[in-house]
Amino acid sequence: MADLEVPLRPKRKKVWVDYFVQFRWIIVIFVVLPISFTLYFLTYLGDARSEWKSFKQRQKEHDENVKKVVKRLKQRNPSKDGLVCTARKPWIAVGMRNVDYKRARHFEVDLSAFRNILDIDQERMIARVEPLVNMGQITRLTVPMNLALAVVAELDDLTVGGLINGYGIEGSSHIYGLFSDTVVAYQIVLADGRVVRATKDNEYSDLFYAIPWSQGTLGLLVSAEIKLIPIKEYMKLTYKPVVGNLKDIAQGYIDSFAPRDGDQDNPEKVPDFVETMVYTPTEGVCMTGRYASKEEAKQKGNVINSVGWWFKPWFYQHAEKALKKGEFVEYIPTREYYHRHTRCLYWEGKLILPFGDQWWFRFLLGWMMPPKVSLLKATQGEAIRNYYHEMHVIQDMLVPLYKVGDALEWVHHEMEVYPLWLCPHKLFKHPYKTMVYPEPGFELHRRQGDTHYAQMYTDVGVYYAPGPVLRGEVFDGSEAVHHMENWLIENHGYQPQYAVSELNEKNFWRMFDAALYEHCRNKYGAVRTFMSVYYKSKKGRKTEKEVQEAEQAHLETAYAEVDQPMD
Repeated sequence: MADLEVPLRPKRKKVWVDYFVQFRWIIVIFVVLPISFTLYFLTYLGDARSEWKSFKQRQKEHDENVKKVVKRLKQRNPSKDGLVCTARKPWIAVGMRNVDYKRARHFEVDLSAFRNILDIDQERMIARVEPLVNMGQITRLTVPMNLALAVVAELDDLTVGGLINGYGIEGSSHIYGLFSDTVVAYQIVLADGRVVRATKDNEYSDLFYAIPWSQGTLGLLVSAEIKLIPIKEYMKLTYKPVVGNLKDIAQGYIDSFAPRDGDQDNPEKVPDFVETMVYTPTEGVCMTGRYASKEEAKQKGNVINSVGWWFKPWFYQHAEKALKKGEFVEYIPTREYYHRHTRCLYWEGKLILPFGDQWWFRFLLGWMMPPKVSLLKATQGEAIRNYYHEMHVIQDMLVPLYKVGDALEWVHHEMEVYPLWLCPHKLFKHPYKTMVYPEPGFELHRRQGDTHYAQMYTDVGVYYAPGPVLRGEVFDGSEAVHHMENWLIENHGYQPQYAVSELNEKNFWRMFDAALYEHCRNKYGAVRTFMSVYYKSKKGRKTEKEVQEAEQAHLETAYAEVDQPMD
């Protein structure tokens, strides 16, 4: 796509929702932020109370809670009760996808007690945690021990369960893969009440590989054992500006972490952390990080930047300074680096609070940031929610690394959203063909970033109001997302299902592979107990009739065919 001209669009007439969104900051400041801060504080107290308990006591409570889940499942009458869902309120989910399936008849199982860190095994380098443990909670415990999960998602509120059943990525994913790739064992309650431990090499290995991306539709996750790695106190971060066209920026991004000689597993050539932010069609900043000791960080002449303080500039704006300042290096405390995007929710905070990045707001009220995503959703109402679906984009496009330039040009032409977030990740070739899988034969090409066992993909994070919306022009968000999904299918890409999806069932199973998932649905009794992953991800309100049909339907493989034409 050599032509980067964006289409001409007519002006859009404003409606009352536009004005409500424009002044929504009033509700955010006086309602959402105070309640968010209170909830964060109460959650912190709850986590601290949990940490006072011994691991033995936490394990005892865990076993008791698992028994309650099993008992609850066995109380379900398949002929009268709906499909099984967790009891969590729909608005609590961090993702932007509407949890509309809970508006129809369903059978609730309460998992709210599963929020404890059960063990930190420093010999096996394993953290055993419950599904509602979030990233802020676990880094608060492990980082002082100079340990961390191999992949730590940036936002504090993201939970282990969501990152496993859905999608999770971080700047270290070019080494370790997605969050689910760092899990070594799952504890799952199956539809019949059996509690099993699934690993990659035991009798439940098929279930182990099927759990990621399944959205909790194969069983109830009650704990996970996750890989730990040794870390140091600081992150030595290099900011490097990249200018040129979008293909030039894409190549600069690839070169920042993928050696051209193919030596991708050499830690001397590959940084510990990678991300790039594209600010305009001609400007971006590549960031590469390496762990550093406090002795190194505090050497004379080194700059230490504690980005976690509430009054500090928002991280994406701080990084943008490299476009004028040129390449520079600084040291950031490791935990603060992990959560660098939390306070401003990447750059979504600028839309929520247009003046939130100003120095006076940061000093006076920055300590209350960020607003909880769940509260933003709870206070928006149906009209505002529909407005955001049409006039706002929060999507991740997972594409093969060598196609990142094409993806950037497509986003510019169709959505014109900036900044864009780029983060690479390995997509492993597993013994089973999972829902997401590398391109067939990738190992024969060995393009830049690939190894013989994994193809390098990249996340293109598209989060903001599109250019046409900011200019007051007509923009059809549903149509744009539909086009994006078609582009991803054509280019062997994937769309994480936390986001709003326009996929019909046929195209859903063209994007994802259904074979292993369907096999496990049938083998482990999930059919007629848990709804299918497509049904759970489907956009729109679910009716009673649809629920009944889903309860009675057998999984079919027809939509897994890859040669069907797209609608």
